[in-house]
Amino acid sequence: MNFDQLGLIEPLLRAVKSEGYTTPTPIQVQAIPLVLEGKDLLGCAQTGTGKTAAFGLPILQLLSQKGPTPQGARRPIRCLILTPTRELALQISESFTVYGKNLPLRNLVIFGGVGQKPQTDALQRGTDILVATPGRLLDLMQQGFINLGHIEIFVLDEADRMLDMGFVHDVRRVLAKLPAKRQSLFFSATMAPEILKLASGILTSPEHVAVTPVSTTAETVGQSVYFVEKSDKKNLLVYLLKNPAIESALIFTRTKHGANKLAKDLDKAGVYAEAIHGNKSQQARVRALQGFKNRTIRVLVATDIAARGIDIDDLTHVFNYELPNVPETYVHRIGRTGRAGASGTAISFCDTEERAYLKDIQQLIGLHVPVVGGHPFEPANTAPVPLLPPKGQRPAPAPARVQTNRPPAPPRTPGGNSHAQSDPSKRRNRKRGNWWGNRSAGPVAGS
Repeated sequence: MNFDQLGLIEPLLRAVKSEGYTTPTPIQVQAIPLVLEGKDLLGCAQTGTGKTAAFGLPILQLLSQKGPTPQGARRPIRCLILTPTRELALQISESFTVYGKNLPLRNLVIFGGVGQKPQTDALQRGTDILVATPGRLLDLMQQGFINLGHIEIFVLDEADRMLDMGFVHDVRRVLAKLPAKRQSLFFSATMAPEILKLASGILTSPEHVAVTPVSTTAETVGQSVYFVEKSDKKNLLVYLLKNPAIESALIFTRTKHGANKLAKDLDKAGVYAEAIHGNKSQQARVRALQGFKNRTIRVLVATDIAARGIDIDDLTHVFNYELPNVPETYVHRIGRTGRAGASGTAISFCDTEERAYLKDIQQLIGLHVPVVGGHPFEPANTAPVPLLPPKGQRPAPAPARVQTNRPPAPPRTPGGNSHAQSDPSKRRNRKRGNWWGNRSAGPVAGS
């Protein structure tokens, strides 16, 4: 199938063709016709699946077909796209600009961390499509700069990350200001029960689309893990980054402080790197992203929240410098590479304390992550991490053996003895290796 068969109008087809797109992705094949029919949509799609075009192209078509705003009148906001991060908001706005370049529609992006004056000036001039993060949107609504009374289409993107970041109450405040009669599109990379609960309050008789099972990794991404002690991680990373085949590397840490420290340590080791996280100024984050996109920056160190929505063409390598304690986050991280059918490489470092995280990750994705041995920093006596059955397929554990008619365990004293030692019979039984007396005295449940 090609884009010509999806019912898109000629100006959009020209824009798509000029960007070099020929074959729509599975999420685009499923979603575009449904959105064009005006239906509500519940979409489960991982990053890198072409999701933005899946809702962006039909939205542009629907808005353009309803005619332009009368001459001289300020354009009302007819479409609101709510996203969790500034980076994702910027990239969605850029995509709408590219896809809609042959249409008489305007889009505007607003987010916090920068002065509001340029944004409020643009709002005064009017826009058809508004891409926003929750905090800045609510702030400007309260100041009277934004009226959502004309919204025809509402999009909630990256809903799972929105909940992770604590924006659920902000989302509900925004929903309360939207017209009841509207088309709503809801996208999330995962479909946990709390996500479905949120969706049920937004969507009306939605169509469901999903392009890949929840929590699976792209087949185009080659995965591997290096066992390494925590103190040797930096040295192993520098050692690997000396390989010129690593053209670009996105490196994940768990914390903002960790991202800053690692970027500085890499600089000291002769590997130029930039860090991106929520404490960086918006200008610094945009500058780092732009440098990473145009390859003037080879190594970018990021936290999970800052990296969500980063869309870098031909990113060759993703490094999990620290394994995430939430296994689904691993899927999101490595989804930065191997996008749209391209190949990519995901390398993870695992220290002793992270072996439990690796076990959870392997259980989630349903496969062993291959271990790379023989590197200079490999610890001694590294045992393999077992692969457990996926959750929901594990056999139920055997019932616990519960002893009845037995007194509770006596409290221990600092010296390791028990207050119960005042009972001579207890002392005698303990010497025989039987603290509680005759074990056959009471029944055992389950025996």
